[in-house]
Amino acid sequence: MAGDGPGTGVRAAYVAFDRFPGTKGSAVHIGQMAAELFERFGGPGPQGLLLVLGGGELPPYQREGGVEIARFEERIPNLIDRVEAFSAWVARHLAPHLETLELCHVRDPWGALPVLAVEGRRYRVVYEANGLPSIELPHTWPQAAPRTLAKIRELELRCLAAADAVVVPSRVIGRAVEGMGVEASRIRLVANGADLPSRTPERPPDAPERYLVYVGALQPWQGLDVLLRAFTRLADLPELRLVVCSSVPERRSRALRRLADRLGVGERVEWRHLVPHDDVAGWLAHAEISVAPLTGCARNLDQGCAPLKILESMAAGVPVVASDLPAVRELMSDGVHGRLVAADRPAELARALRILLEYPEAARAMGERGRERVRDGLTWEASRARLREVYDLVTA
Repeated sequence: MAGDGPGTGVRAAYVAFDRFPGTKGSAVHIGQMAAELFERFGGPGPQGLLLVLGGGELPPYQREGGVEIARFEERIPNLIDRVEAFSAWVARHLAPHLETLELCHVRDPWGALPVLAVEGRRYRVVYEANGLPSIELPHTWPQAAPRTLAKIRELELRCLAAADAVVVPSRVIGRAVEGMGVEASRIRLVANGADLPSRTPERPPDAPERYLVYVGALQPWQGLDVLLRAFTRLADLPELRLVVCSSVPERRSRALRRLADRLGVGERVEWRHLVPHDDVAGWLAHAEISVAPLTGCARNLDQGCAPLKILESMAAGVPVVASDLPAVRELMSDGVHGRLVAADRPAELARALRILLEYPEAARAMGERGRERVRDGLTWEASRARLREVYDLVTA
């Protein structure tokens, strides 16, 4: 139910410079982590404050049970100006709760700075290094000046050093954070998870008879251009389609659509935009293979995320063909749950896809083993249990 404005007296706050809810994987992650935080501080009266990005038709204020959601809505084109405005906005929203707050969970420097800047703060801070802006921004904002990136890294280091605990989704990013000077004793691994469907989701009504599926955003580091080039090598399978279930608007796919046309596969690629997360499971469950062609760039190698698309594909029981990156190897094994191929190699990617297509029984067995892998420790329930341990540690 929409509210009129912020209340007072909350015990926990979750701050993220991300849109929530949304179609991106980060929104799924935020939903799970924030739910665990607020459940940890459940009780009568107000318990939680969720500070996130808004926009579109999302209300600026909303109350869900004992949790109040506030959304930053200012449209500021320049990234640095926008994150500075977001930090000031977070500080204003936290101010009424400083006497009751016990724990703040932050996901980035922009939310962490105002949380950590409170003099004599009584609450604990958990910094979730799901990504490192100092590594990501050169890819998302290539025009950024070196001096600006150095300043961002300085802010990032300051936040990591001041937090009571640092949560990471993979060992790769854990090593990166430790290399930045954070004591290993303060770093805790809380991997992403996936929910196992209780039954096979219905086949999407507009699904092709046979298809490969790509799920996710369309940034260059996701490697969809590599997949399109690999798909050209499967031209002898004219009935096979590639379905792109993207989390972004159609305008973001224009360059990739033009590439598909130039490669001669435009008519065999089907684009689905802003696919609701609840619908993704159906696309995964009925695909022959799910593909995660992540590129071998610093963004994927040096900070190493835990790709939700891989976990959710495994949970759906579909075999995965993914780039052979350290963070991916933490989730799946080559020849067991699917195939791992060298990043940025369309020919090798096409070869791996063809082999699984030619041996469907072996591919199905890999999919089943992937589902078992998730069931045995990569569920959201398991991830939230590890996060509870972190909260217990910092509030003891």
